[in-house]
Amino acid sequence: MAISDINEYAHLTDADVEALGVELDALRRRIESDLGERDVRYLRRTILAQRGLEVAGRLALFGSHRRSLWLAGVAALSLAKIVENMELGHNVMHGQWDWMNDPEVHSTSWEWDMVCASPHWKHSHNYIHHKYTNVIGMDHDVGYKLLRVTRDEPWKLKFLYQPVSNLVLAAGFEWGIGLHDLNLTGVLKGEQTWEEAKPGAKLFAKKIAKQTGKDYLLFPALTGPNFKHTLTANLTANLVRNLWSYVVIFCGHFPDGAEKFTVESLEDETQGQWYLRQMLGTANFDAGPVLAFLSGNLCYQIEHHVFPDLPSNRLAEVSVSVRELCEKYDLPYNTDTITMQYLRTLRTINKLALPDRFLTDSSDDAPETASERRFDALSPRAPGLKSAIARLKERRMIAKATRRRR
Repeated sequence: MAISDINEYAHLTDADVEALGVELDALRRRIESDLGERDVRYLRRTILAQRGLEVAGRLALFGSHRRSLWLAGVAALSLAKIVENMELGHNVMHGQWDWMNDPEVHSTSWEWDMVCASPHWKHSHNYIHHKYTNVIGMDHDVGYKLLRVTRDEPWKLKFLYQPVSNLVLAAGFEWGIGLHDLNLTGVLKGEQTWEEAKPGAKLFAKKIAKQTGKDYLLFPALTGPNFKHTLTANLTANLVRNLWSYVVIFCGHFPDGAEKFTVESLEDETQGQWYLRQMLGTANFDAGPVLAFLSGNLCYQIEHHVFPDLPSNRLAEVSVSVRELCEKYDLPYNTDTITMQYLRTLRTINKLALPDRFLTDSSDDAPETASERRFDALSPRAPGLKSAIARLKERRMIAKATRRRR
């Protein structure tokens, strides 16, 4: 099933993995030593652009009874919410700009424009997800406690409905993220008392009141007779932001080749192995400057997971070095168009809605689930993981051609 021995799976020796870690440490130091005024300008301009878009959208909605102004307001507000969520909120709360020592853009003070309270997100995301990336039973982002995205998760009847659950999660992504750290199901199962869960629930309720009051009462009320039109515009902008955030996050974590790991893989994990787990457990998608900006530069999800607290505007240049290291150590660099990465993710979600008896691939060698055992029949040993995967594909093609001739 999932990977237990990451060195074995990657076809790397202990020395190789530690050498990889040393090179990535050096890359981090090089970027950190170069941070300065141009990075500050980038952040300030991003904040200014985001606020300008929001003001433009809010002003347009004063005429939201007119279809053209409603559409203009929705477009501007959707973009403002996307930028605030992806390039600002996510990245600021990762501590990417803490080195500036500016309380306005510090990870301890930023509160983003969505129903999830920032302390909850920083615990479930910065700590749980980034420390235990794709470790089954540890990283709750593997399926978001709702979807089956690996065969390591035993099939249950509820998964039969996950094509629909997936759509619901996409449309209400901010709500799914908001509930992610509360573990209310743990209260229902008796794993946690209500008294223990109550502080978190109260904080979440407070954030819900603030967000819904702002978007669905205050701003619509300010537009007077256009209350209803502005309300629907705000609902639409939040929906657009939710769908976009969902697509970006899912394309970075659930396409083919984004590997999963067992708890055993964490035993005596070195820094080099942690780096390697991030590189093998995530995926990128190809993007130009505009798409990269709108994704919060999470088109470079591999680089973000390797260096989660480096400023997002530096990930493009970091990716050049990471690609070179992948070539040097014969590792795959998982990237494709955003369309292909999402279609592969969607295939996994729909396929794993079915019980295992309806699936054809091995539980150790499937597009969405793999382990070091997938290479057991491969002889001689490949020089690296990228070469090993290529040999497996070649063997499958030969086997298919042989079956057709018969």
